[in-house]
Amino acid sequence: MKPLFRTLLATVAFSAFALTQAAADQAQPGWKSLFDGESLKGWSCPEMKYWSVRDGAITAESTDQIPCPKNQFLTWEQGEVDDFELKLKFRIFGSDRANSGIQVRSGRHEDGHYFGYQCDMDRAGNWLGALYDEHTGRRVLAPRGKSVTINPQGKRSEKELGDPAKMIEGIDLEKWNEYHIKAVGSTITVSINGTVTSQVTDNQNGERELKGLLALQIHSGPPMKVQFKDIQLKRLPLSDGRKKIVFIAGVPSHPARTHEHRAGCWLLAKCLNDYNSDKALAAVYYDNGWPEDPSAFDNADAAIIYSDGNARHPLMDETKMRLWSKIDKRGVGLGCLHYAVELPTGDPADSLRQFIGGVFETYFSVNPHWIGKFEVKPTHPITRGVSSYEINDEWYYHMRFRERAEGVTPILVSTPPDDTRTSRWGHHHGGNEHVKKRMGQPEITMWASENPTGSRGFGFTGGHYHDNWANDSHRKVVLNAILWTAKGNVPVTGVPSSVSKEDMNTNLDKKPAPKPKGKAKAKPAKK
Repeated sequence: MKPLFRTLLATVAFSAFALTQAAADQAQPGWKSLFDGESLKGWSCPEMKYWSVRDGAITAESTDQIPCPKNQFLTWEQGEVDDFELKLKFRIFGSDRANSGIQVRSGRHEDGHYFGYQCDMDRAGNWLGALYDEHTGRRVLAPRGKSVTINPQGKRSEKELGDPAKMIEGIDLEKWNEYHIKAVGSTITVSINGTVTSQVTDNQNGERELKGLLALQIHSGPPMKVQFKDIQLKRLPLSDGRKKIVFIAGVPSHPARTHEHRAGCWLLAKCLNDYNSDKALAAVYYDNGWPEDPSAFDNADAAIIYSDGNARHPLMDETKMRLWSKIDKRGVGLGCLHYAVELPTGDPADSLRQFIGGVFETYFSVNPHWIGKFEVKPTHPITRGVSSYEINDEWYYHMRFRERAEGVTPILVSTPPDDTRTSRWGHHHGGNEHVKKRMGQPEITMWASENPTGSRGFGFTGGHYHDNWANDSHRKVVLNAILWTAKGNVPVTGVPSSVSKEDMNTNLDKKPAPKPKGKAKAKPAKK
């Protein structure tokens, strides 16, 4: 299929999607359902035999025939939780030893066992509404009826919230009751049926967690059953001025150590989280394309897309693009790395250009491999602390910028070798008359954009070779851009970071994805 026809098909496909009400709701921060009432889609456990959907509820049950010798956890696999509110209804059956809980901001061992904050429940009522630290030495953080503050050294101080017996007086645990958990910064507040039962402000060094996984528990012991329904999550703006960056990694597509979207996103997120994460940043990443998490962007300050372009681009359908347009109006920034700066000419490219200032345009832009030599000057927050450098990459250039390049600032500029203009490079991605007329002229390979909506964006055309992230300047200019796009304060010397050999080899794709079978709606040009 010819490239032009592929582009036309991609544009048609882009316009074919209808905006669903669910997607429209997703554009505004609010309560999002994490359970569809019919299936365990989005949830998993190493031992699924304990878990099912019954009576429109997630049900965990152990019996004499299927005993539960160790705690089991059903994990919400679509994302992590940071600052949030969670509401759900629950009921629990069995003896007084029947026990369950809700893990929040938690970690998971390789064997599936969780550690970290657990909002407790039990038939006997001893732990109902308490906050526990599962599988750690700290154990009970706040019993029901207490507000506990833990200082950096682990010392605790307590305040009374009320009579713990009266807080659960009259509760029938075999009927539906509501659990409400609110986490803001270091403070987690637990309520049962509208009554605050416990609270912890956890400032202990090396112990507190500001983000982590969400899971439901069935406890080991005698036969029991616990059910959960109406599970609703509402993300909250991060406390203390922290900025949240959401990375979207595209699917595998290229040979090893090229287009390593997952590894690149993991690496950049780690660098940002290592940089004073408690006070400045919280970076999370979703792999294999657009997040399934319906709340992924609700409290985000910026999103970074590192993926293939055209038909494989995460924004390549009308529903998602309209959704992002609404998110953009909230001032949420967007950065695109390498091939992600390219969408088909027409509505897709026009929309992306409004978010990041410029795009790769077929028959106009080019994508050759060459050594970019960048004389970096401290003229923008993104260039702070970035040394002049040179590096071989697939540097796209001759972008199609917003009209009169309004709001666009060049960041990395270099003069490509003339032979990169004359080579055909697949003809639709190079060798065109537009670039031939600019022999010997400097070209923009990275830019920043101040948008009319108040959001910020940037495009970075390098990123083909994964190993280039080991170059300090190459990495720093992108880290600075991400922080700037999230409206964070870029340090005078730039975002500090270091990467090890182990870091560079983490999260690499084991093998490229298989080629799609059948007719593709829009097959991207080979890079």
